[in-house]
Amino acid sequence: MSSIRGAVRLIVSALFITLSLAGSAHALLLSPAERDAARLLPPPPRPGSPAAKAEVAELHAIAERSAPDVVAAAARDAMDQKPDMFNEALGFDAMALPATARLLTAVFEEQAAAGKSAKAFFHRDRPWIVDPTIRTCTKQPLGPAANTYPSGHSTTAFSLGVVLAALMPENAQIILARAGQAAENRLICGMHFRSDIVAGQQFGTALALRLMEKPAFKAQMAAARAELRAAHHLE
Repeated sequence: MSSIRGAVRLIVSALFITLSLAGSAHALLLSPAERDAARLLPPPPRPGSPAAKAEVAELHAIAERSAPDVVAAAARDAMDQKPDMFNEALGFDAMALPATARLLTAVFEEQAAAGKSAKAFFHRDRPWIVDPTIRTCTKQPLGPAANTYPSGHSTTAFSLGVVLAALMPENAQIILARAGQAAENRLICGMHFRSDIVAGQQFGTALALRLMEKPAFKAQMAAARAELRAAHHLE
């Protein structure tokens, strides 16, 4: 039963991403230069360098010490790359509120467009390609996988988390802690190296801050903030 629920969740997540990207062509506020990862991120460790080897060793160490329930939680996060990842931290579903849902969908679309270009630019191999003995918490297809830097899940978590924290500053710490855990779970899952998730945290934060400077986005934030305040009695 749990495997069926997991499969359904993965399908729903994929559908959300597909529909968001399909409708984003005319909605992006950030210019290509403003979301250019080459201007915002350093390069990852060189293949075979001491830093890269240390990252491989760290993943093996994490796998050894991670209890089954921790791995299961990380696997659930692997199937969920959308705003509902914050539901438990918030205590409610922000996507159930129309103005807030529009805002968070806009953030998702911006970071998805930026992340796709970033991965293509850096073209870094996934951990299990570098070291086939690295265990992943979800089954991976055979063949090349050069899309690990920056971590997309980490970029998503921090772009959404930073915006949510600005909307609800009284909940900022719990929101950002959840974003950090979502990023850390990518290591537990064996899906990314440490520098991948750090880059995702940095990239997602930078994108969120740049978005929040845009007048059109500020107007959307004001609508979402008023909606959240009315619905959940936030300050």
